[in-house]
Amino acid sequence: MPHAAIFLGPHGCGALALAVAHAQYVNCENPTDEDSCGACRNCTRIAKGIHPDIHYTYPTVGSKAISTHFLKEWRKALADNPYMDVNEWLQILNAENKQGNITRDECVDIVKKMSFKNYEAPYKVLIIWLPEYLAKEGNRLLKLIEEPPPKTLFILVAENQELILNTILSRCQITKINKLRDEDIISGLTAQNIGEEDARRIAFLSNGNYNEALKQLKHDTNDHATLFLKWFRVGYKGNGLEMVNWVDTFAKLGRENQKQLLNYALYFMREFMVVKMTGNARVRLQGEELQTAQNMTKVIEFDQIEKITKLLNDSYYHIERNANPKALFLDASIQLHKILRHKIPNSK
Repeated sequence: MPHAAIFLGPHGCGALALAVAHAQYVNCENPTDEDSCGACRNCTRIAKGIHPDIHYTYPTVGSKAISTHFLKEWRKALADNPYMDVNEWLQILNAENKQGNITRDECVDIVKKMSFKNYEAPYKVLIIWLPEYLAKEGNRLLKLIEEPPPKTLFILVAENQELILNTILSRCQITKINKLRDEDIISGLTAQNIGEEDARRIAFLSNGNYNEALKQLKHDTNDHATLFLKWFRVGYKGNGLEMVNWVDTFAKLGRENQKQLLNYALYFMREFMVVKMTGNARVRLQGEELQTAQNMTKVIEFDQIEKITKLLNDSYYHIERNANPKALFLDASIQLHKILRHKIPNSK
């Protein structure tokens, strides 16, 4: 077991949850071959985020901020959703448009905390969530990571290896965490009393990201289907007034709902392509969705599918970056009309 490890994986893969589970396992009083017992004093305190030998570092807001200033918020957020992304965490801190970072003062505090002797656990553990936010301040931790005190472990939970200092990477063992399989997400959702069919559809939409799957539970997929299919019909007709009315309705839904609809749209286009290629109705579309997809095979060609998919991906990219939704989706509606009516020439 390395004293310094990086758990590297994409959004929502569970790398943070795995890091906490790892810290719990190495400190468990009655571990099995597969897991910690979950019932001993160390396990219960680590699970609650209150063990004195388990420390956390995470992005905060403010040039002088350190993680312990936000420990109460962190414990609650971690308990509620260990699959959260950094944007959700910064919203909890009321960051608004401010950038998160891991400050110089935090690095000084890390060196201080890790110099203390263990209180009661076999291993003292520091979990750094998103070391990408260390930037050059990470150089202050190099000696500590390379020569830690006895019985001390560092677990860095990262998403983008390219943003981590090479000097840190060279001192850590990297374990790559894959995105979750559909079956894993389905299992997690059905454990929350979600029907298997709904869980299967949500799993496909989330693309291995359990955090996205949890967000999907807050929205009605059927509403997304209805709204998207209406957009397609409005785009095909090209009536300006209908486009503006649809955009006005959609712009009021909020950014997360808009992202969810675009996710659904990409899912629909993928399934539609399968229908068109194979003629097989055994896809993950039902009722009106399937009927619409079958009808569309007569009027939409593969080059149009490619252009529509690019349009949807571009729209998702811009809405994530706070583009004006009315301007964005009115333009997207006009582009959709041109694609459906073959008014955009193929690029050579």
